[in-house]
Amino acid sequence: MTYASLINLAAEEKSAEVTDWGGRIGWVVGLALFVALVYWLMRQGWQWRGRLQSDLPDLPTAPETPGEAKLELSGRYHGSTTAGQWLDRIVAHGLGVRSKAELTLTDAGLEVVRPGANDFFVPAAQLREARLDKGIAGKVLTESGLLVVTWSHGDQLIDSGFRSDRAEQHPAWVEAINSMTGTSERSTPSTEGAAR
Repeated sequence: MTYASLINLAAEEKSAEVTDWGGRIGWVVGLALFVALVYWLMRQGWQWRGRLQSDLPDLPTAPETPGEAKLELSGRYHGSTTAGQWLDRIVAHGLGVRSKAELTLTDAGLEVVRPGANDFFVPAAQLREARLDKGIAGKVLTESGLLVVTWSHGDQLIDSGFRSDRAEQHPAWVEAINSMTGTSERSTPSTEGAAR
């Protein structure tokens, strides 16, 4: 190859195109605005649901002397829904906030301590039943992976879902709560078809 052909070859080659930074920055800003809009709409929906549920009375607090603990459980609180409606989440009074939870069952009722969220207490007279289930409002687990406690508050029945750090504790909780309320465990989970 001659010197002249090398010069011609070099003259024919073009340098790589320069990145269009203005276009890229525009796309990034547009995407960030879209994500912010979606987040804002979700927050508005959450607040709207809270306003719809504003007639729900304040949650009871545990008595000074609740009595000796029958059972204790450490785990997670996954949320509360209208009883039998596993997708109808209740968000009023912080019941929609997932959190760690410490449960204590006494003769007085069920105490739920939630670090970083509102604690609440379910008096024994308001407990209705307990069962093992597989899902509640956005959380689906394996069959019988969730302890669901049904209780009344005001004129509403509420299902609250918990998962122990040691799932083998769940059946003892179902038996203890149902013996307090005089009910027996339902054999068919209310969320049947949740994973369909």
